[in-house]
Amino acid sequence: MIICYLTCANDDEAQTIGRALLEAKLIACVRRMPIQSSYWWGGKINDDNEVLLMIESREDKFDAINQLVGKLHSYKDYVLTAVPVSQTTPGVLGWIDETLGKS
Repeated sequence: MIICYLTCANDDEAQTIGRALLEAKLIACVRRMPIQSSYWWGGKINDDNEVLLMIESREDKFDAINQLVGKLHSYKDYVLTAVPVSQTTPGVLGWIDETLGKS
């Protein structure tokens, strides 16, 4: 299991990407949260309102997730980061496999 993080320009974009990933059966769950991001870009510090997607999936789905995000995301250089999950509550891994199919 992995948790992927992806920032989006706004809620419409986040909802579009999240729904497309669900419909493609690449992810089991996605959460959207408004955030304020501060980051270096173009030689200066930027402050923006964005929407963070927190995505539950499996490592074997990452490349396909990245390909689909690349087709839908408005940022030329979006950041999609995957973090492995070392522990979770009973049943979660089975639910993910049931949802996404066996790896």
